Amino acid sequence: MSLSHDQIRRIARLARIAIRPEESEAALERLNRVLGLIDEMRAVDTSGIEPMAHPLEAHLPGGQRLRPDQVVEPGQPQIYQSVAPAVEDGLYLVPKVVE
Repeated sequence: MSLSHDQIRRIARLARIAIRPEESEAALERLNRVLGLIDEMRAVDTSGIEPMAHPLEAHLPGGQRLRPDQVVEPGQPQIYQSVAPAVEDGLYLVPKVVE
């Protein structure tokens, strides 16, 4: 598929992008390259290939490797809660907002 200068102007107007006449040729070439790439991708035979739920699925069995969930810095709740308006038993107290 290839676009014309008229189609480029129409697309620019619909996208509310100001393209000057001297920029039209460069925009035409870039968009035609993108459309060419899409045509190449469509031409690839993907029959028999199962869709992936996640792109990392193909490289890592079971999904993405995650670091161990462990504390690496000590907590400082006394410092954080010292500026809170109301605290009880280590919990922040907030006004009731739902009846």
